[in-house]
Amino acid sequence: MALHEEIKGQLKEAMKAKDAVRLQVVRSLLTAFMNEMVATGRTPQDLLNDEEVLAVIKRSAKQRKESITQYEAADRPELAEPEKAELAILEEYLPQLMSQDEIRPIAEAKKAELAIEDKTKMGILIGAVMKELGGKADGGDVKAVVESLL
Repeated sequence: MALHEEIKGQLKEAMKAKDAVRLQVVRSLLTAFMNEMVATGRTPQDLLNDEEVLAVIKRSAKQRKESITQYEAADRPELAEPEKAELAILEEYLPQLMSQDEIRPIAEAKKAELAIEDKTKMGILIGAVMKELGGKADGGDVKAVVESLL
C-alpha cells in the first residue's frame, strides 16, 4: 500500500481512537499532500508517490523543529510541547536517519573521489554526500562529519 493511502486510512483510525494530536497531524499532512498535488498540476483524486510523501513529511517535521527552537528560545515551553508531540508523530512516518558513524565512510569516499583537500570546497563535498545519501541523513550530521574530515 502506498504511503499516501496509508496516511489517509489513519485519519479514520485517529477519529475512532479520539486521538486529537494524531488527528491534527494527519489532517495537516493530507492538506499538505493536497497542496503539493495542486502545485504539481494534479487532480485531488491522484496520489503522491512515496518519495513525494516523504518530502512533504520532512518539510512538516522541519517546520515543527524550527517552531520548537523558537518557542524554547522565547522561554515558551507551553507552546513547544504540542509541537514536540506533533513532531514525534511525524517522525513515525520518516525512515530512520543514518548516524554520523554511518555517514563517515561515505563522506571519506566522496572526499577521495572528488579530491577535496581543503575547507574552501566544503560545500561541494557536503552537497555530493547529501546527494549520495538521498535524504537518509540529517544535513547537520553530514556537515559535522565533513567538517571533521577537513
